[in-house]
Amino acid sequence: MPLAVYVLALGIFTQGTSEFMLSGLLPGMADDLGVSIPDAGLLISAFAIGMVVGAPLLAVATLRWPRRTALVLLQAVFIAGHVVGALAPGYGVLFATRIVSALAYAGFWGVAVATAVALVPSEAKSKAVGLVAGGLTLATIVGVPAGTVLSQSASWRAAFWAVAAATAVSLAATVLAVPGGRGAREAPSVRAELRGMKRPQLWLSYAITGFAFGAVIVTFSYLASLLTDESGLGEGWVPAVLALFGAGGMLGLLIGSRTAQAHAVGTLGWGLGGLAVISAALALTADTAIAVVLVLIFLLGMAGYVTNPPLQSRVFTLAPDAPTLVGATNTAAFNVGNTLAPMLGGLTIDAGYGYTSVAWVGAGLAVLGCAGALWAGRLERATAARGGQGRTPSAATTPAADPASFEKVFQNR
Repeated sequence: MPLAVYVLALGIFTQGTSEFMLSGLLPGMADDLGVSIPDAGLLISAFAIGMVVGAPLLAVATLRWPRRTALVLLQAVFIAGHVVGALAPGYGVLFATRIVSALAYAGFWGVAVATAVALVPSEAKSKAVGLVAGGLTLATIVGVPAGTVLSQSASWRAAFWAVAAATAVSLAATVLAVPGGRGAREAPSVRAELRGMKRPQLWLSYAITGFAFGAVIVTFSYLASLLTDESGLGEGWVPAVLALFGAGGMLGLLIGSRTAQAHAVGTLGWGLGGLAVISAALALTADTAIAVVLVLIFLLGMAGYVTNPPLQSRVFTLAPDAPTLVGATNTAAFNVGNTLAPMLGGLTIDAGYGYTSVAWVGAGLAVLGCAGALWAGRLERATAARGGQGRTPSAATTPAADPASFEKVFQNR
């Protein structure tokens, strides 16, 4: 695997740490900025808003850019956003920097995946994409707990400075390791891609994506406060519990990567059903035995991330003729959940229902996602019963399972 692919994964790791680290920083940020924890939680939604807008917009805007140039410029904007954020005098400025940073991060995601695919032979493309995306999983296991420790020992601003510094290292590595040159082919027709995006099953898949990610992120966003206020856990233990969640997420990704190849919709259904049950159990037991809570948090990470592989790969089979927009819009769908779910959680906390209420919100969103997965399965069976006309390609031909299919998916990138 070329060194450049590992460098791209490093870029996702440093920026992905910022995406999720606020879950462990909220109490300190709220105190320092003079706002409530639910208001501080809106900073998570601000980042997600930037991802929603930035993913499809920059997917098209950067098609003709030299890849290395695009990667470096996007990282530079991200670094600037975090420097300004670390120096922010108040909540409003920090809110704006979260949106700007997310726009740059969304663009980096799309260019990084396209670059990784272009750097390796067809038989290694799925592994390259998995490695790049694995940077985000590593961020939840290592980066987020490290940011929490730094925030507790110094301040939340120190965590922002650390992310800026780490991303600067990644930028330098990008300059050295990623090949130069234009690296971009003739841009596809946006009109043709928009025609390919009209399939109803594709938009059902996007809805499932939003519900699935929202179901896990709403609890994760307020997990530090839930642990300290409801479970009575000391603040010093919060980073370890966040790492436990990340370890569960890694196991879920491994399981989902295997089962999604043959049973994509089934993986979604079982994963979301399990997520609903685990979230409800966490809400009911958060103030009881801490050992039970810790087990449930590990399972929450596992159930929350087992759906990620089928959600990521299935959209490419549903709209193979819209390779540029289909993945970018799926990224936006993830962040619609990341935007709305913490807002819903904040509303229930403000209404006086306590931090356990966010787990109930997660359970409800998981139920909606599970219903969507059942509907998707019914549509696939109905299509197959009609003789396979317009049939959704099998999971065995998805990008996750068939590396050669990445050549088609990214042929215009």
